[in-house]
Amino acid sequence: MLKEFKAFILRGNVVDLAVAVIIGGAFGKIITSLVNDVLMPPIGLLLGKVDFSNLYINMSKVKYASLAEAQAAGAPTLNYGLFLNNVVNFLIVALVIFIMIRAMNKLTKKEEKPVEATTRECPYCMTAISKKASRCPHCTSEVNPV
Repeated sequence: MLKEFKAFILRGNVVDLAVAVIIGGAFGKIITSLVNDVLMPPIGLLLGKVDFSNLYINMSKVKYASLAEAQAAGAPTLNYGLFLNNVVNFLIVALVIFIMIRAMNKLTKKEEKPVEATTRECPYCMTAISKKASRCPHCTSEVNPV
């Protein structure tokens, strides 16, 4: 059983998947920083100095000045600003991955030349024969070379 487990772990696709998960986690942190620290501040400024992460709906009867204050007090809040940040984060990650995959496909795309057939069917016995043949080797019928 230990040998089987070792063979499973050392298979190429399992190791590739592990590397992809680790790189994906690090990449996610970079994108999160890009969204929160670079993109959202100018968008918030354009929308009237709104910080999306601070947008929330207070579900209690007590008023709070900020989301942090409401959470510290244990008040129930609907944090739609954080949700908006996560949606923008997801869209940026999806766009970057799309662009990367598209670029990789262009780099790895090989021009395929059409393969010219070297055989044809005998019109009498329907077996494959050379295009250059003048007689079918199976039924010995005379055929016109192509």
